[in-house]
Amino acid sequence: MLPGARALRAVGLLRPPGAAPCTGAASRTGAARRARWGPGQRPAWRGFALPAGPDLQHFLRVAAAGQPGPSPELPPEPGSTPGAPKVYLETYGCQMNVSDTEIVWAILQKNGYARTKELAEADVVLLVTCSVREKAEQAIWNRLQHLKALKARRPQARAPLRVGILGCMAERLKEKILHREKLVDVVAGPDAYRDLPRLLAVAESGQQAANVLLSLDETYADILPVQTSAGGTTALVSIMRGCDNMCSYCIVPFTRGRERSRPIASILQEVKMLSDQGVKEVTLLGQNVNSFRDLSEVQFQSVAAPGLSRGFSTVYKAKPGGLRFSHLLDQVSRIDPEMRIRFTSPHPKDFPDEVLQLIQERHNICKQLHLPAQSGSTRVLEAMRRGYTREAYLELVHHVRDSIPGVSLSSDFIAGFCGETEEDHLQTVSLLREVRYNVGFLFAYSMRQKTRAHHRLQDDVPTDVKKRRLEQLIATFREEAARANAALVGQAQLVLVEGPSKRSASELCGRNDGNIKVIFPDAELEHAAEHGAPGRAQPGDYVMVKVTSASSQTLRGVPLCRTSLSRAAASH
Repeated sequence: MLPGARALRAVGLLRPPGAAPCTGAASRTGAARRARWGPGQRPAWRGFALPAGPDLQHFLRVAAAGQPGPSPELPPEPGSTPGAPKVYLETYGCQMNVSDTEIVWAILQKNGYARTKELAEADVVLLVTCSVREKAEQAIWNRLQHLKALKARRPQARAPLRVGILGCMAERLKEKILHREKLVDVVAGPDAYRDLPRLLAVAESGQQAANVLLSLDETYADILPVQTSAGGTTALVSIMRGCDNMCSYCIVPFTRGRERSRPIASILQEVKMLSDQGVKEVTLLGQNVNSFRDLSEVQFQSVAAPGLSRGFSTVYKAKPGGLRFSHLLDQVSRIDPEMRIRFTSPHPKDFPDEVLQLIQERHNICKQLHLPAQSGSTRVLEAMRRGYTREAYLELVHHVRDSIPGVSLSSDFIAGFCGETEEDHLQTVSLLREVRYNVGFLFAYSMRQKTRAHHRLQDDVPTDVKKRRLEQLIATFREEAARANAALVGQAQLVLVEGPSKRSASELCGRNDGNIKVIFPDAELEHAAEHGAPGRAQPGDYVMVKVTSASSQTLRGVPLCRTSLSRAAASH
């Protein structure tokens, strides 16, 4: 699983905390079926035919709307294209879904839609959904009941409100979504966003419309996402989609399909564009981000596959050829020395020494790694099909800390997986204590249909036991994280300012290199590299902060000066 979302975002984007892209394997497609359904696609379900495409009225409406406002990099303000249908977007779950929302908005913007931040103004409401846990899906069903009431109250003078379900839940529950009380007009899976204009046109005629075909090659590489938080200091860049691991608990392989990577050239173009817009931190995203393999350049298609982390294995054969993650990371880090680079979510098996060395050498690649463990019990890890033992994982942790001094570590853990005993649970508790993570994402196990666990294992840990074990894991994590963060008290930390603190307008909030939140007073500060009058730090500025106190989740300190990423690295 990928690390979770930070907070409620602007533009009507709801992003509950504690979720992010996960890992899994892919659905398979026979050659005959590919020939029947087109390259890389499979049928959504037997006997289902897609409705007819848009009619003449749809194209006249789009033509009348003209080109939608400003350049593709900046979303138009609501009402900037008179008469254009207004779309309201809500995002649930992981960072990949936030990235998908930006792709969806880019597609709709080019097809004559306007964006609104007000639900009451919307002609179309699209929910970008998550299926990784039952609780995430239940939140969507509850939201649909609210939207059903909104539909019923809509004045007759206005066109009917159209509601769409996008993303992983659409892929997993397409028929149930379409038929349950007829709440939804449009269903689109993660690989069908290009088809949204047609699907919405079909919905305008009163029909339901769906496309949940999975693709073997769709990466949306040619679509520059429209940042949903204009003027933001950070951005997400999706570099690959899908996952070929087959972890027994994970639904992602069945909702997002096989691994495929974007061409490096398109990724570099997007990062360069973000740098030109003033973005100061980019996170490279993927379900298994460090298994990146760009096959677009012929001369690299016979390159040997890199080795796995020591003691790790996969359920699939090694894949030779392609430009790998280390090459991409090297190229991205060269674009802007004042832009921080992060990546998530990796699999622990894919950390060759060249990646660790690059992180250690480059001042703008954050010294922070996500190492999802899931469990501290070798027996449970085997049942999860994670491809490593507790001992191999700990060996990797020690190697990472030797290679990157001062590295900040985060992880994912599942409480109460199938067959987990009290001894297995206590081994996870001890792993949390031994590693002492700075950031953690911990959840009770939720059985998902289609997964290997659903077919082969029993969800036999009672709910109250799962809850108790999860509470103990969370308490242990917080205790150890508080100790890890306390070690930073008295040190100077470079903080990228994100904006005012939510709790006090007189304080600023940002994150250090280890991705830990830092809060400090908003004061007049001199710039370490510039002569002139002191000034207040703005979002996107780097500030050196001396840490005065720490908790399990937050550092507090006093600001010393404004500075630059390069200067701070040179003086370190």
